Amino acid sequence: MAPAYLCSPPSSARTVCVMDASGHLGSALVCSLLQRGYTVHAAAHNSDELEQLRKLTSEKDKLRLFHYSDPLDYHNIVDALRGCSGLFYSFEPPSEQPTYDEFMADLEVRAAHNVLEACAQTETMDKVVFTSSATAVIWREQNQTHNETIDDDVDEKRWSDINFCKKFKLWHGLSKTLAEKTAWALAMDRGVNMVSINSGLLMCPDLTIKNPYLKGAAEMYKDGVFVTVDLRFLVNAHICVFEDVSSYGRYLCFNRVINCNNDAHRLANMLLPPSVSSSPQAQCQSQRSWEDTGLYEQRISNKKLSKLMLDFDNGIQLDDH
Repeated sequence: MAPAYLCSPPSSARTVCVMDASGHLGSALVCSLLQRGYTVHAAAHNSDELEQLRKLTSEKDKLRLFHYSDPLDYHNIVDALRGCSGLFYSFEPPSEQPTYDEFMADLEVRAAHNVLEACAQTETMDKVVFTSSATAVIWREQNQTHNETIDDDVDEKRWSDINFCKKFKLWHGLSKTLAEKTAWALAMDRGVNMVSINSGLLMCPDLTIKNPYLKGAAEMYKDGVFVTVDLRFLVNAHICVFEDVSSYGRYLCFNRVINCNNDAHRLANMLLPPSVSSSPQAQCQSQRSWEDTGLYEQRISNKKLSKLMLDFDNGIQLDDH
C-alpha cells in the first residue's frame, strides 16, 4: 500500500490554515500548499504582507486572507480556522516587540494556548502541525538525568531545561520550550491531533547575527548540536508530517550540522555584513573563535524525520544524520 501522503485526501479535507503566514516559512507554506491543490486560509498580523501573498500566487481562487492584529485575538483566530481540516502554526513576534527577551515567553505561551484552544473548538480540525525549534531540545546540562550518557545523541525525546535557559538568558530556547509544552499539554487534554517540527536555524537571505536562535552559538557548535535547515526542506517536512497519517510526536528538522571550521567560517561570513566580515579585525576574531579544533563530533539526530520522509516525493534527498 502506498504511504498515506501519496493518496489524495477527500475534498472536504483540502482546506488548511497557515498561521502566521507572513514569515519566511508561512509564506512559503502557503505557496506550496496552493500548488498541491489545497485551499489555504492565510492568517497574519500584517495586512500589507497578506496582500503580498496574494500577488505571489496564481491560485487566487483558493487563497483566503485573514488579518489578526493581535496574536492573542481568539475570535479572529477562530474565524481563520473555520472549515479547516489542518493548521500549520508558527509564532512570529509582533512588530512592536521583535526581540526575544525574558517577556517574550509569556506572549508566545499565551498565543500557543489560544491557538490550540481554538483548534479544539473547530469541529473540522483533524491535525495541527506546530512549529517549534531545536532550541526547545538542546539546552540543558550534559548528563542531567541518571540514564543519559555523554555518548547519547540528542533527539526528540529530550527537552531543554527551563532553569538552564533562564540562568544563561537563552530567551529563544525558553520561549520555544514553554510554548511547545503548553501546546502539547492542551492538545493532549482536549484531544487535538498534533505533531511538532523542532526546526534548526532557518537559512534565509536576511539572516543576521542578531537572530535570537544564535544566542549560545559557540556552545552549540562545541556540543555538536548546531543545526540549520533550508527553507524548501523545512516546508516539505511540514507537509510530510501533515499528510502522513502515521506521523506522531516531535520531529527534529535540519539538513546541515555546523561542526567543522569551514562551515563555521562560511556561516560567520554570511551572518556579518560584508564590510564587517571582510575587515582584518573580524577575520582575526573569527580565526581565534574556531582555531582550537577542526571538527566536533555530531551529537544530534534527525533519524525519526529521515525515516518518515524516505518516500516523500519532494525531489530532495534527506541525509540520514
